[in-house]
Amino acid sequence: MKHLIVYCHPNPDSFNNAIVETFIASLKEQGNEVVVRDLYAMRFDPVLKASDFQAMREGNTPADIKAEQDHVKWADAFTMVYPIWWTGLPALIKGYIDRVFSYGFAYAYGEDGTISKLLAGKKGLIINTHGTPSEIYSQTGMYDGLKITSDTGIYEFCGITPVGHMFFGSVPQIDDAARKKILEEVKGKAVSLFE
Repeated sequence: MKHLIVYCHPNPDSFNNAIVETFIASLKEQGNEVVVRDLYAMRFDPVLKASDFQAMREGNTPADIKAEQDHVKWADAFTMVYPIWWTGLPALIKGYIDRVFSYGFAYAYGEDGTISKLLAGKKGLIINTHGTPSEIYSQTGMYDGLKITSDTGIYEFCGITPVGHMFFGSVPQIDDAARKKILEEVKGKAVSLFE
C-alpha cells in the first residue's frame, strides 16, 4: 500500500515526531511505501491567495500545490499527524487542506448540486495529541466535534474513508511509560487499520 503522511509540528523533538517515526517504521515493516510531508520542514505556505484561485481556474495550478496533489493522488492511504491547538487544526495544516484539497481536485459540484467526491477509494487516519486531559475532551463532546470537523467535513466530504481517529491527551504531563504505551498503540494501528 502507498501511504502518505502529512505531519505538522514545529518542534522536531516533539512527541508528535516520535509518533510519526513509530508509524513510519511499522508501515514499512509491513512492506508499505511511505512518503512523509513535514509541513514545517518544507516551509509550506498555508495562505490561500486570490492568485491561487485565478491560476487554478486557468488550469495552471501553482507548483507547490500541484506537488502536494501529486502525492495525494499517488497514495492509497492518507494520515495526518498534528497536535490539537485551541480545539482545532493548527493553522499550517488547515492551510494545507485549504490549498491542496481544492475544488476540482478533491471535490466538485454537479449541475444538479450533487457533490463529486474525487478522492474516493483512499483510506484516512488522523492522529492527534493535546495537552488537555482526555476525560475533559470526552465529557465536553470535543472529540465528537473534532471527528465531525475532520473525519466527516474533510475526509468523507472528499471521498476518503476514515479508518480511525486517535486522540492522546495530557501529553505534556504523562511519563515515559505512558508515552511508550501510546507508541505501541500507534505501531499496532499502523497494521490493523490498513489491512
